[in-house]
Amino acid sequence: MRLFRALAPLTSAVALVLCAPHQALPHERPDPFGAECRIAVDGSHVVAHCHNPYVDTDRVTLHIECARWWDLDTDGTPVDAGPALTVRLTGRCWKEVDRAWVTHERV
Repeated sequence: MRLFRALAPLTSAVALVLCAPHQALPHERPDPFGAECRIAVDGSHVVAHCHNPYVDTDRVTLHIECARWWDLDTDGTPVDAGPALTVRLTGRCWKEVDRAWVTHERV
């Protein structure tokens, strides 16, 4: 019985927080940013198409990690994807591609 009395205030506080309306909880809306990129790997070649649907310019860079230890990994040249623009990024390895990704930066 004592344990129930000790936990009652904590239980009611948790219940009130969980039952609060969504608008009552403080939250920040993130600023929409970032181009959507599709990456295609064909053998040793990589092509990325990045489309920026937002107002802010997104500087995108293609990074390629090659599968062979002797094959040099590459970081491409940054390209500005302006509002409503699609840019094409390309790169390659001598042999197989292990992984490829695109990084984003605000201009």
